Amino acid sequence: MKRAGTLRLLTDLSNFSGAAQLRELLAGDPAVRVRCSPDGRHLLLLRPPGAPAPQLLVAVRGPGPELERTWPAGQPSPLDAFFLPWPARPALVLVWESGLAEVWSAEMGPGWRMLQSTELCPGGGARVVAVAAPRGRLVWCEERQASAEGQVGPPAVAFSHCVCVRTLEPSGEAGTNLGRTHILLHHCPFFGLLASRKDVFLVPTATTWPGVGHILLIWSPGKGKVVVAAPCLGLSHSKSLNPGRGDTWDFRTLLRGLPGLLSPRQPLTVHTWAPTPHGLLWLDFRGTVSLVQPHGGTRTVGTLQEAPVCLAGSAALGTFHGTLACVLGSTLELLDMGSGQLLERKVLSTDRVHLLEPPAPGTEDEEELETRGGLHLLSALGLFRVGWGTLQGLELPSAEDLVFEEACEYYQRRSLRGAQLTPEELRHNSTFRAPQALASILQGHVSPSTLLTTLRAELRDYRGLEHLKAQLVAGDEEEAGWTELAEHEVARLLRTELVGDQLAQLNTIFQTLPTAAWGAILRALQLQPDGNGRLRSQAPPDVWKKVLAGTATGKEPPNGMLPLFELLCQCLCRLEPQWLPPFVELAQQQGGPGWGAGGPGLPLYRRALAVLGKDGTRPEALELDLLLGSGRPKAVLQAVGQLVQKEQWERALEAGLALSPSSPLLRSEIFKLLLAEFAQHRRLDAHLPLLCRLCPPDLAPAELLLLLRTHLPDELEPPTPFPEPGAEPSLTVGLLRALLEQTGTQGQPSGPVLSLYEDILGDSGTPPPTPPRGPITTLQASEHPGLEAWALPEQGLGVTDTG
Repeated sequence: MKRAGTLRLLTDLSNFSGAAQLRELLAGDPAVRVRCSPDGRHLLLLRPPGAPAPQLLVAVRGPGPELERTWPAGQPSPLDAFFLPWPARPALVLVWESGLAEVWSAEMGPGWRMLQSTELCPGGGARVVAVAAPRGRLVWCEERQASAEGQVGPPAVAFSHCVCVRTLEPSGEAGTNLGRTHILLHHCPFFGLLASRKDVFLVPTATTWPGVGHILLIWSPGKGKVVVAAPCLGLSHSKSLNPGRGDTWDFRTLLRGLPGLLSPRQPLTVHTWAPTPHGLLWLDFRGTVSLVQPHGGTRTVGTLQEAPVCLAGSAALGTFHGTLACVLGSTLELLDMGSGQLLERKVLSTDRVHLLEPPAPGTEDEEELETRGGLHLLSALGLFRVGWGTLQGLELPSAEDLVFEEACEYYQRRSLRGAQLTPEELRHNSTFRAPQALASILQGHVSPSTLLTTLRAELRDYRGLEHLKAQLVAGDEEEAGWTELAEHEVARLLRTELVGDQLAQLNTIFQTLPTAAWGAILRALQLQPDGNGRLRSQAPPDVWKKVLAGTATGKEPPNGMLPLFELLCQCLCRLEPQWLPPFVELAQQQGGPGWGAGGPGLPLYRRALAVLGKDGTRPEALELDLLLGSGRPKAVLQAVGQLVQKEQWERALEAGLALSPSSPLLRSEIFKLLLAEFAQHRRLDAHLPLLCRLCPPDLAPAELLLLLRTHLPDELEPPTPFPEPGAEPSLTVGLLRALLEQTGTQGQPSGPVLSLYEDILGDSGTPPPTPPRGPITTLQASEHPGLEAWALPEQGLGVTDTG
């Protein structure tokens, strides 16, 4: 079906405040700068410095205050003005050449109020020559005095500019937060600044030094890099540039490190620049439109039937649905961006035309949803929408059709018939009459109650989701759109029964957009880390029940589809592996009988291990953390055994100590396992204090010695006082004494002595009383031949040799 370009009148500007002045500025000055607020309700018109009468007008559609300011001749006027994408209230920033910046906000009452005024160049001696306001930032190019660095001459003047950035975000109800100034580029030429939703483009101007007039730069704040591109050479280089990490570049040093970019070339001859979500469009004086993509690559989009005559001629560029729209004078041309083919050419009734981006997704009113998917064309005659009259694949279903489709899916699940139900069959056979009545209610034929209002909001969200799908199918591949779609779908699927098609769709989303899917789950479960490296959740039990539900024991998932818990574990392994063990521990605490955590199904730690792969291929660190955090005796013993094999003694001992209050039997098994290692070699000696703490309190010294004797290595030769060089030292009494003292102090008997060692180890240390002294009979040598006789004379202690 052939597509027909349409110009649909949205408003004749009569519903804007200050409509007469708005039309006068649009019709009188072709160089006036026009900006549109993100919600589409405010229009900003600015006559820049050099105009006969510099003037600022901010008109609002519907009720609301307007802002108008004029500057007499000779008084400094703003260099540029921008709307700030703040959701709470409309706000704008004005920037002067002197570096003065003012932030204004519309109040609830009549009038605008200035929130903050600051100096971008507090040192003095600098002049702002270009400025842009990407999301959450203010970027400007300032000219500094070349003599300040002791350099003179034309090259020094040409490279006497700096590109700076400051964060700019709302603060509280009536304030702004301006971050500190960070210099992105030192010693650079005069660059013009253009900003899209994600990137900032630094483009050469007519006064840029000729040797670098063929070079432009693309800074992506979200990716933390800058791309240096030379479109005429087909070259581009990427460098790191993240102000948060303190990155900064000297422009001359940057170019010297990029071979090939300084080849002698003519400067770019550009008539018009235009940032778009796909990159940077530029129109040259031959009528050729090219696209510089964010990664630095350049391709020709198409050639207009007419070329701009001179620089003074007006031109505007924009894109929608894979279509390039170009207004040159009073001519509108629509070209296919893929093939460059001219699709339609229209002659307008005026040559004072401006192309505007449509409102950002999610900011339109319900009546404006139909205007999405095209550009807005503004002139003194009104605000128009540029789009296609008939576009295959983008017909949006009605509310009644949506309800019937939901009814078909519902009855298909409940019926026993194999044939697929269709909305037409439901309508003609009167199988289900409720959706027809419900649709008529939702469309406003009956006054809504609280319940009906809720249903209408749900259906509007559903239709908004269909709009977003249609926009993405039509070729708008912006990352934010796909992320929003994934978050909507995951949130919707969590409200359904996750079986069959719903589970298959969830698997597809997690495979295609894992980051967005995990973000939706993060909000649904309300996960928050605490200071101890653990996770906590405030989600209701019903949500966790869906998360932990799994397949029956011993059955493989149908068609390779993973349950939600396995999907989350797989996603965490790809995105944040260190959060997988805390997530599994939290899931074990949340699980109930029959949820897959404490029911007849597999334990959660085993389900998580299955996601990591087969034995021998799993990441060892993750496997150990999952086994230790499971709390299951067999799993913990398996983990301790692996730690013993790796000789990670301290971690094995700490694992046993952590389980001592909850599982004394498991603690005893771990102690016996480590005691066997202690008996066989001396690599555990440095951790003997921890081994003593791990010793069970009810273990008697005799039992300890029997355990040690069981594991002592067999001695093939008689023992020697000292080990052979290089041989493993044997267990000593000094090392054994610490363990015996530990068992003796923990198990003091209250009745009779139970072991022949406990009376010694339990001794208080007081020596026995000294026996009384008296005469000692001298041993006779005849009675004990060969022995020496000892005698204690009364006068003192002496020794008598009787031989």
